[in-house]
Amino acid sequence: MGMTFLIRLREKLKLLFLDAVILSIMPLLAVLLRFEGVIPEHEAEILRVWLLPATFIGIGIFYLFGMYHRIWHYARIRDLYAIVGAVTLFSAGKFLLLFIAGEELPKSVFLISWMLTLGGIGLSRLAFKINLDIFADKQTEQHSVLIIGAGDAGAMLVREIEQNDAATVRIVGFADDDVKKIGNRLAGFSILGAIDQVPNIVEEHHVEHIIIATPSAEGHEIRRITEICRRTPCKVKIMPGLYEMMETGRQDKGLRQLREIRLEDLLRRDPIELDFDKITHYIAGKTVLITGAGGSIGSELSRQISRVGAREILLLGRGENSIYEIYQELKMKFPEQNYRTIIANITDKVRMEEVFQQYHPEVVFHAAAHKHVPLMEMQPEEAVHNNVFGTKNVAELADTYRSEIFVLISTDKAVNPTSVMGATKRAAELVLQEINQNSVTKFVTVRFGNVLGSRGSVVPLFERQIAAGGPVTVTHPEMTRFFMTIPEAVQLVLQAGSQAEGEEVFLFDMGEPVKINDMACDLIRLHGLTPNKDIKIIYTGMRPGEKLYEELLTSEEGTTSTKHKKIYKAKISSLNTETLRENLKILSNTQDHIIILKTLQQMIPTYRSKQLEDVGNKRSAT
Repeated sequence: MGMTFLIRLREKLKLLFLDAVILSIMPLLAVLLRFEGVIPEHEAEILRVWLLPATFIGIGIFYLFGMYHRIWHYARIRDLYAIVGAVTLFSAGKFLLLFIAGEELPKSVFLISWMLTLGGIGLSRLAFKINLDIFADKQTEQHSVLIIGAGDAGAMLVREIEQNDAATVRIVGFADDDVKKIGNRLAGFSILGAIDQVPNIVEEHHVEHIIIATPSAEGHEIRRITEICRRTPCKVKIMPGLYEMMETGRQDKGLRQLREIRLEDLLRRDPIELDFDKITHYIAGKTVLITGAGGSIGSELSRQISRVGAREILLLGRGENSIYEIYQELKMKFPEQNYRTIIANITDKVRMEEVFQQYHPEVVFHAAAHKHVPLMEMQPEEAVHNNVFGTKNVAELADTYRSEIFVLISTDKAVNPTSVMGATKRAAELVLQEINQNSVTKFVTVRFGNVLGSRGSVVPLFERQIAAGGPVTVTHPEMTRFFMTIPEAVQLVLQAGSQAEGEEVFLFDMGEPVKINDMACDLIRLHGLTPNKDIKIIYTGMRPGEKLYEELLTSEEGTTSTKHKKIYKAKISSLNTETLRENLKILSNTQDHIIILKTLQQMIPTYRSKQLEDVGNKRSAT
């Protein structure tokens, strides 16, 4: 620390001394030029008396303009403005000082002095920058970089590299598929060719690093670029996508904002256009309860709602560690937002009533649920207890305490369910539909597919298996799933909540389904390995409750459009309230797996339980 300070002080003193010399010499040269090499006695006396004080005044003005706090190694146009401003103020100050003192000099002397001083100071800073650049080149090895994407993001990246990483990075140029751009220059660097030509550009210009600067590109384009870059020996990094930039509000500059390519980059879609006015209207200034706040969806809901400005956010969960972690993160990111941490189980009605009685939440996001399909197949009583009756508890309390909006986070597995988890989530949707019939609270459901990076999802499992050297286990080569990123899903949840009128089931545009096998291969390649060569893929067979393909609608449901192009509303059939209540009564009084499964099947005619089929087959065989 002390050595660094001394080095910086030494550099500043060098500049200060150089400026003092320039400020002292240039007025003298101006008089010599004005009087053709001869200094008259009157002008000589003025210079003798006023030159030194004027020099000190000039140094003071330069200091106020930050001339000794700028990093001239990264000088930009705004630094030139500072030089012009400081020299002009210095010249005007000299003129005013002599005018007040009653001393007269020809006005042309001041103009000549201004021009000479401006040139002298400018050249001194240029020499200082060149000296630093040469020294930096000798001291630091530069890496050659090719930027893919000659757009706004690419130009911004160049500026930030020049300001923050110029000593270590040599930009070779750009690659871009826009034929109108090829052969032109952007931010001072040539656009060398199309993206397909990247391997040739790399070889010709000895490129070591490639940066993909296309944050708005969709996943299929990132996949193509990645495949092309893989044919080169270069290290490849990517600028974060727009979702990630919005999520984190990244402040990193230059190369520090870059990261490795991730699976979510290969699944990017167009950014969601949010109606923040409506979101602000129904959340801002309200007390918001988020159940399951420590989970993947719940924690992201907490982050995004914190940006809207709720009066208070209640972070509820039964895992103290996860609630503590999200609370600590949120307090650091949003210190002005009020939070309450609540450790509670949604199935404990007495405890949950205490929460509603004390805080009276006006908006409820219900994200707490058991979601692991194979585990719930083995323990259907727990799935029913948590997903059905836990939801019923929270929803009834929202009704009793007159919450304004209640949003249930559901799943595509609730459609034509083949799993206990999916069936219990569909049953929870029915519970909301029944309560909504006589409530002032607007109860709505949002239904979407898998989210990348959530706990228990397939991606972290694949990552661990790859890190261990394989094999990667895929249940079936043709299995497909819908995928979204967590921020994308939560933004749509918030948008859907703003359209709530009561009883709706909202569906999200999930894009095209993705083969799990393709995801596994992509992840292996992203680690620089080859599927079935470096990392073996084995097929283990479908697990209990799993489907080969997921759906977002039952055969009876259709959709209508909403005000948001990526959100649809399912047409919900009428509900037999008495039958629902009878089935719920049966479920509340049994722990018998077979009775639970049969009752769920009565509640949800499209539910097909493999366990019940196996039982039926055994009975038929006997």
